[in-house]
Amino acid sequence: MREISLHLLDIAENSVAAQSHRVCIEVHENLQSDLLTASVTDDGRGMNEETAKQVLDPFYTTRTTRKVGLGIPLLKLAAEMAEGGLSLVTESGKGTKVEAVFRHSHIDRMPLGDLAVTFLTLLVSYPHIHWVFIYQITDRDGQNTNFNFDDVELKEALGDMSMTEPDILRFVRGIFEEGIQSLAYQTVN
Repeated sequence: MREISLHLLDIAENSVAAQSHRVCIEVHENLQSDLLTASVTDDGRGMNEETAKQVLDPFYTTRTTRKVGLGIPLLKLAAEMAEGGLSLVTESGKGTKVEAVFRHSHIDRMPLGDLAVTFLTLLVSYPHIHWVFIYQITDRDGQNTNFNFDDVELKEALGDMSMTEPDILRFVRGIFEEGIQSLAYQTVN
């Protein structure tokens, strides 16, 4: 995985597999403190202390389709290569939070990637999950701009309609793309 957004997708899919009902993905580009923070928080089954330690081992996985679990260890390595780190906070029966921090301007920091596609993919692939997406940029003067998306209103408005209908997909993709692009535009100007 060469983009942070793909790591977020992988971790969010782990959250779905952990029987989460609500998953929150947050990305914060703090240009004032030169940090990029990306996190996934869920209310799934969580992990005990032993399993939490094993998750950081690339040769551990709970999947039966392969013998290694590289997602979190690779994200941890990528964060450390960009003068950051990874934290894993979890409690059995209460959920998990995975947070990666990178020095924003570090030459080895992987690109953020396409957050809009990542958000849309998760929303459409797992409609039974309550998704919350938060993207925040803090400019060099300390001013915050945010794009927040909570899928509750959209799902209520759609009722029985499928999110995979082409018109609905275009509409939701537009919400994500416009929200994220307007944030980036505001901080550049």
